[in-house]
Amino acid sequence: MSSETFTRIIVVVAALLGAAGIAAAAGATHSGDQALLGPLALVALTQAPTLLTLAAFQPPFRFMRAAAAVIALGAMLFSADLAMRHFTGAPLFPHAAPIGGTMLIAGWLVLAVSAIVGPRQPP
Repeated sequence: MSSETFTRIIVVVAALLGAAGIAAAAGATHSGDQALLGPLALVALTQAPTLLTLAAFQPPFRFMRAAAAVIALGAMLFSADLAMRHFTGAPLFPHAAPIGGTMLIAGWLVLAVSAIVGPRQPP
């Protein structure tokens, strides 16, 4: 996949997470149902700017692109599961939110490793 295509996908995911986060925050505020919509809003609204920041970099570090992909997938999975539970009462699939949360943690750790390992090419 080209770098431009990957960047576009990450920006689209960030935008969708941002929209979902705002909608979830509004829903939680107006319905008073903080149990699922509150965490959904928190995850979506914290990971959206992270993904935009990672998309803005022309990945100078070896694993930065992988970190962005794992964070994007984890945030989508976590948020989608909480949304499904809120609207239907059923999970997206068993353990979807914990898997998404674990992916988020892993993505952040991959980002840290990326920074430690350093640039793709020497400056």
